[in-house]
Amino acid sequence: MNKNWIKDFLHNCRHNKSYLIGFVMIAALILIAVFQDQIATQAYNTGEVGIRLQVPSAAHWFGTDEYGRDVYSRTIYGTRLALRAALLGAVIEFTIGITLGLIAGFFGRWVDHAIMFIGDMIWSLPSVVIAMAIVMFLGKSLDNVIIALALAGWPRYARIVRSKTMSIRNMPYVETGIAFGENKAALLFRYILPSILPSMIVMASISMPGFIGSTTTLSFLGMGAQPPSPDWGLAISRGASVIYRAPWLAIFPCIALMYTIIAFSLFGEGLRDLIDPRSKST
Repeated sequence: MNKNWIKDFLHNCRHNKSYLIGFVMIAALILIAVFQDQIATQAYNTGEVGIRLQVPSAAHWFGTDEYGRDVYSRTIYGTRLALRAALLGAVIEFTIGITLGLIAGFFGRWVDHAIMFIGDMIWSLPSVVIAMAIVMFLGKSLDNVIIALALAGWPRYARIVRSKTMSIRNMPYVETGIAFGENKAALLFRYILPSILPSMIVMASISMPGFIGSTTTLSFLGMGAQPPSPDWGLAISRGASVIYRAPWLAIFPCIALMYTIIAFSLFGEGLRDLIDPRSKST
């Protein structure tokens, strides 16, 4: 890896608007998630039957739902769930995909064929469909949705890592490691992985908006978070049933979801341009 990479990265950050805007937006989400108890006006599951389905007002900024719960507070509490889903899902995909991609690219032969065959089978089907099948087996919950989507998404990393590993394994510095008797694990994770890691981090950041959208979709379909969770997908699903009577139940979680997806999209696009300027669109 170029020794001046970090220095150039920090220098270019100041001139990358997408990265800066996305970073600030994500930082705001993190602050909301960390201080949700102080920002929310009440607990997410606290309600009063007498104020059910009230329109937005000074007392309840985003209105109330069918149980008299404050929609603003539930939207705030849903932020941590969305960030947790994005981070945990990316880490699982990242770990599985990179590990299997390194193994396939380094060892080749039947190991490569076996891993890529499984990956191609998974890749040939829509990830949401695979995730639904896995959730039906594991049970309905947000954690199971995250695991299922990660198990359906790792081939995207494995294919790229495999290709890069195959081009790096014959480089002089890898052959030097072999000559000095380094074991295979050291060759994979000390010699090859550092050269691949930056581009994989960019890929992970770019894939987060899609992961958030997929978890929301499955929660909307009733396969993810279950009541009384403040999950945005579940809130949108419940709000859709009374959209003409109380549109605010779906509108505000939708706005929060859109904000989060835009934030990660801008951040991922900016990070890609910083790490690989050649990919920057003109």
